[in-house]
Amino acid sequence: MASNSVSSAVPMPSQAAPWLRRLAVTVLAVAASACVTINIYFPAAAAEKAADRIIDEVWQLREGAAAETPAAQGDSK
Repeated sequence: MASNSVSSAVPMPSQAAPWLRRLAVTVLAVAASACVTINIYFPAAAAEKAADRIIDEVWQLREGAAAETPAAQGDSK
């Protein structure tokens, strides 16, 4: 009888395997999904053209604001 009480207290590998397998599968699924990388490639010429256009627009806004400032001051005098 002593051998039966010891064997029932210690889980057999076949009893522990289902939850251990689920845990291993879950960990592997999370690790595999964390390794996904999305690469997006932009054509260099198109990116440079867009950057130049944005810079030109910003400079035009600054020049427009600078041109309006002296005119507004001249009208108020």
